[in-house]
Amino acid sequence: MVARCGIATECHEPVHHPRGGVIVSGKSAHLTRRLSQLYVGLTLYGVSAALLVRAGLGLEPWGVLHQGLAERTGLTMGVVSIIVGAVVLLLWVPIRQRPGLGTVSNVFVVGLAMDGTLTLVPDADGLPLRITLLIAGIVLNGVATGLYIAARFGPGPRDGLMTGLHRLTGRSIRLVRTAIEVAVVATGFVLGGSVGIGTVAYALAIGPLAQLFLRVFAISDQDASSTVVAGSTPGRAILRK
Repeated sequence: MVARCGIATECHEPVHHPRGGVIVSGKSAHLTRRLSQLYVGLTLYGVSAALLVRAGLGLEPWGVLHQGLAERTGLTMGVVSIIVGAVVLLLWVPIRQRPGLGTVSNVFVVGLAMDGTLTLVPDADGLPLRITLLIAGIVLNGVATGLYIAARFGPGPRDGLMTGLHRLTGRSIRLVRTAIEVAVVATGFVLGGSVGIGTVAYALAIGPLAQLFLRVFAISDQDASSTVVAGSTPGRAILRK
């Protein structure tokens, strides 16, 4: 049997359980969970951003900028998100930030998921539905943030810019984040992006929601023992640590 190597993990030979069945390394299972959590989180982040757009009550700070640029360029918001993410990632070079798999994946997956959702979900008709979409978008954004950050594959381009500037300038995270987001919202608004009650609601809710779901989806560092995931016969299919 050939050994398989995963990203950011060691190579392990598959082992056969004495009773029959394939034993999968706990490290491999751990990595699989982290990767799944990363990409589900990034996908849901794009979905949540699209729901905020369809609610039409104001977007999160970077969404305001993406919408404003989309209005000016004729590109979709997802494509604009990808371009802005790539540009922000380039800004990591002078501040000596190191991207991870999650950083690069963030650039592409969020934008693609956003455009896919905007294609499928029409604009909301009526205030009750718009409020429902707004609440769903904010809560789902908190869930998505907890999922992909807890996977620990590196921060998103925008978060990395914030932490890099914090380290470079010595200013507090709160001050750096506030300065970046005020500049982003102001620029997006001038370009035609939507600012409203949804923007305020997002700003007030996303911190507590992200903190909650980071705890819910936290993945501990572990050197898990081997796990039998399939027996040689249906009667011997077991799951054991």
